[in-house]
Amino acid sequence: MADWIEEGAKAPDFTLPTHDGTTMKLSSLKGSPVVLYFYPKDDTPGCTKEACGFRDAQKALEAHGAVVLGVSRDSATSHATFRDKYSLPFTLLVDADHAVAERYGVWREKSLYGKTSMGIVRSTFIIDATGKVAKVFRSVKAEGHAGKVLEALDALG
Repeated sequence: MADWIEEGAKAPDFTLPTHDGTTMKLSSLKGSPVVLYFYPKDDTPGCTKEACGFRDAQKALEAHGAVVLGVSRDSATSHATFRDKYSLPFTLLVDADHAVAERYGVWREKSLYGKTSMGIVRSTFIIDATGKVAKVFRSVKAEGHAGKVLEALDALG
C-alpha cells in the first residue's frame, strides 16, 4: 500500500478505461488543472451527493479550465448508468484492480459496522496544469466538497 501522494509531488500518470469504453491518459490533460476524485461506489448516497456537487459546480469548474475525473472500481457499464441517471457532465474512470487508487495512496483499510475491509477512501487531488499535485483532500465528506475544491482552485489562481 502506497503512502499518500503529497502536495508538490508529480501526479502519477495512468491510463484507465472510461465510462464510454475509451481510455484516458492523465498526462494527456497537461495544460489544464485536473480535479481527480476517488470515490467508493457508483449510485450510493455519499458518492451520489459528491458527484452531483461536482455536476452542480460544473460552470464554476469550467471557468477555472478544470477537468473533473471520478475514479472507482465500478465497471464502465455501472459508470455509464450512474452518469446518465444523474446527468454527470464529466468522465468516470474504471480502476477495477484498484492499481491507480493504490498509487495515489487511497486504497486503505476501512472499518464499517465493526468489519474491516480494503477499499477506496474518498479523496480528491487537484493536479495543476504542469502535472504537479497542488492540493490533496483526504477522507472527504461528500456534503459541500465541490465548494471546497472551488475555493482551492480560486486560491491556486
